[in-house]
Amino acid sequence: MKRVSLQKGASASACTRVLLLALATSLGLILLGIEAMAHAVAEGDKGYIQEITGVNIFPFIYLGAKHMVTGYDHILFLFGVIFFLYRLKHIGLYVSLFALGHSTTMLLGVYFNVGINSYIIDAIIGLSVVYKALDNMGAFQRWFGFQPNTKAATLIFGFFHGFGLSTKIIEYDISPDGLVPNLLAFNVGVEIGQLLALAAILIVMSYWRRTASFWRHAYTANAIVMTAGFVLIGYQLTGYFVS
Repeated sequence: MKRVSLQKGASASACTRVLLLALATSLGLILLGIEAMAHAVAEGDKGYIQEITGVNIFPFIYLGAKHMVTGYDHILFLFGVIFFLYRLKHIGLYVSLFALGHSTTMLLGVYFNVGINSYIIDAIIGLSVVYKALDNMGAFQRWFGFQPNTKAATLIFGFFHGFGLSTKIIEYDISPDGLVPNLLAFNVGVEIGQLLALAAILIVMSYWRRTASFWRHAYTANAIVMTAGFVLIGYQLTGYFVS
């Protein structure tokens, strides 16, 4: 029995280290300014978007899924949103609110050619990561004595995440030929990518929550997420003032 307990403890500790390492890696990627993994589209994909015309359903589904899975700002925000959610119906509700906001502004932003300065919108997206981490750490209740409406915040920040993507797509001057079907396909891909990322997060989180280390390291994990958000904000604002 003692050996089994030690094995379980070692396994839980390893899981915690892997999770914290993943969060620290995300922070490192932001520090390095690897824009290709945020809302910016990779150069090869950028050229493809600019060159093709007509309806291209499956390529845009792939591009949408790729964007979501490799978008660390999305992943960090989703991680924060579901951090203390245990029931699937609650997870589904919050993820649906985020998807609704993200999809609405992405589709409408591109269709009506409504763009926002990419540095500003990405700084706001960084703010969404900071907000969620602070919320998980109970900062608003301690500092201001009130709890923000988490559902409304998830939807509103979802709008900003969608504007972040629509701004990039507008910059790449996507062809109007087949625009609507391609955008819808891209959005389907984004949702597929979101489900894949969410599934991976839930697998790790469901195991981690069963261990005693969850409550010991929950604050640290959210502190890393908050730091990543602040770094992203600083990086984008620096780019705004320098450019």
